[in-house]
Amino acid sequence: MTKAQVVLAAVVVVLSASFCFRDFNPLYNSTSAQTDTLLTKSDSIITKPEWVTLYDSLHLREEGLSEAAFRCAWFGFQKMKLSNPVMAIVDFSQSSRNKRLYVIDVIRKKVLMHTYVAHGRNSGEEFAKKFSNTNSSFQSSLGFYRTLGTYIGKHGLSLKLEGVEKGINDRAFERAIVMHGADYVSESFIKNTGRLGRSQGCPAVSIADSKKLINMLYNGAGLFIYSMDQKYFKSSPLLAGLTPEEETQTSPLLYTSAK
Repeated sequence: MTKAQVVLAAVVVVLSASFCFRDFNPLYNSTSAQTDTLLTKSDSIITKPEWVTLYDSLHLREEGLSEAAFRCAWFGFQKMKLSNPVMAIVDFSQSSRNKRLYVIDVIRKKVLMHTYVAHGRNSGEEFAKKFSNTNSSFQSSLGFYRTLGTYIGKHGLSLKLEGVEKGINDRAFERAIVMHGADYVSESFIKNTGRLGRSQGCPAVSIADSKKLINMLYNGAGLFIYSMDQKYFKSSPLLAGLTPEEETQTSPLLYTSAK
């Protein structure tokens, strides 16, 4: 073989390797017969679902709110017609020693408040484990609520709640399940007993927070009370259709105009 033939053979080998790399490397994209473009990972467009973006941007994981609780709340609130674009999430998978009530303005993308909230006395001690829709059960009810108006009761300013899930929390109004302030919702109570005080089923908050919270939430905001309770997930009409594949299909929350 002459020197010229050796050089020619080497060129053919190099060109063949180049074509093989181009054909089998998924980052190498041929855009035309004349031009080839190498796509790097930084060029890829990765679109997150809106709920993930909001969850991450508000640093809710660092604040203790589980991703599952937020995802369920987001999914369910899309099906509700709310006139107040604020969603309150109570994460009963957490200890009552934790601040487990999160109030989020989804328009301004801001956490308005993160504070303590009580569960029903018959739902459990430190953790809420049992739930009921029955009168005089003194247990909390899971699920989605719409906030109504306010009134002055034995606990002072209180917020009426409408449970919107039949068979799960739809007896909230007749059970007088409301948001109100209570002296047993305080850090001093936790220090003395090792847990927060408990209510008769109401999502009670501290006296110091109650007025501010109620002003944020009254007349058409959403409240979601979450727990890792499989019975609830199987029976919730608002979470029907929530699947592992849902995160690629989530659309923004929709609200009706306030009247």
